[in-house]
Amino acid sequence: MEKVAPNRAEAYELLKEFNKNESLIRHALAVESVILHFAELFGEEDKEKWGIIGLVHDLDYEMYPDQHCKKVREILQERNWPEDYIRAIESHGWKICSEVEPVERMEKVLYTIDELTGLIAATALMRPSKSILDMEVKSVKKKWKQKGFAAGVNREIIEEGAKMLGMELDIIIEETIKGMQKVAENIGLKGNA
Repeated sequence: MEKVAPNRAEAYELLKEFNKNESLIRHALAVESVILHFAELFGEEDKEKWGIIGLVHDLDYEMYPDQHCKKVREILQERNWPEDYIRAIESHGWKICSEVEPVERMEKVLYTIDELTGLIAATALMRPSKSILDMEVKSVKKKWKQKGFAAGVNREIIEEGAKMLGMELDIIIEETIKGMQKVAENIGLKGNA
């Protein structure tokens, strides 16, 4: 049976099938928007593929937290997804819950920005405006230094991802903010800005 690339609507339905937690869905939408932003930035041809992988990257997390980045292979193989999609999704958990190293540019972006979107979202919610729309890089950098703030965010992964991409951390933060701003309302970060 031939592998068939899913479209965005199919990927979103699958996300909703395996994820009921609204914060996980908002995170998926944030990552999708950011990875699409980077695809545009890099002039990638297959932006939809990038977006779909970003959207479903945590597909198995809610139902199978102990098998995160492993159970997803089984789920997507049953649905006949292409191997490169599955591999990319597995690679975002490299050194955390996966042995699959990010090698493609899209995989490196996903690896880098997954944790970063969480830090940026937490920073936005601490602002008086509770919005990402008026956020600047310096706000994120200030919170970055506070190890107790968003303590679950692995800053070393973000730094390693930035090195893999050959990009300055400040630029990655800036572009991630821009990507998240595009869906501010959908991810609960429009606030009152």
